[in-house]
Amino acid sequence: MMNVLLVEDDIDLATTIVEYLEIESIDCDHASNGLMGLQLIESNQYQMIMLDINMPKMDGFTLCNTLREKGIDIPILMLTARDSLENKLQGFEAGTDDYLVKPFAMKELVARVRVLGKRKSGEAKTLKVGDLTLDLGQSNAYLKQNNLKLTPIAYKLLEVLVRTSPKIASRQHIMQSVWGNDQPDSNSLKVHIYHLRKQLESIPSNVKLETVSGTGFILKVENNADTIGE
Repeated sequence: MMNVLLVEDDIDLATTIVEYLEIESIDCDHASNGLMGLQLIESNQYQMIMLDINMPKMDGFTLCNTLREKGIDIPILMLTARDSLENKLQGFEAGTDDYLVKPFAMKELVARVRVLGKRKSGEAKTLKVGDLTLDLGQSNAYLKQNNLKLTPIAYKLLEVLVRTSPKIASRQHIMQSVWGNDQPDSNSLKVHIYHLRKQLESIPSNVKLETVSGTGFILKVENNADTIGE
């Protein structure tokens, strides 16, 4: 079942959307303001987000821009009564993937949700975890502005860990994400993890790659390491 998020302060509209999506076998969480939406996005994994523009505490443009700056590439559909070209351009500049103008037909909403839910957004340009930054366009990784010399496989492995952080990336998830169906033996993953950890440890930072016994690996940000090397 798809898992999506609706960020909308109109409770009646939100209830209608959530109930309709449930009928269509789409699980939909709801946040009534931008800050609540940001908290849910940071603590859950969604396949796409529906986002209103006019909301209390944090408007839709700000929330969308915040997500993209954080490197979060979940597809975003903006739901808005603003139909002007200027407002649409503002939304695309903030990082939205598509627009749906109110009032809209529920069948059209479902169609947009299903299409966007099948892909990652192309709007996110970087991913960040603590002192670590991934440039998705150039496939480069920087630790405290130092360019890490990574093989293509090591970069893919690091990207999986960054996207999963602060949660644990299971061995199975990593193997599937990096190698697909043509997977090597488990020793290959151990070797790549070893060399990746050596690279990360060569530069003092607040980013630590840890092994979770019997499960997988996790990329952690240690706050008490913020001043190391400064």
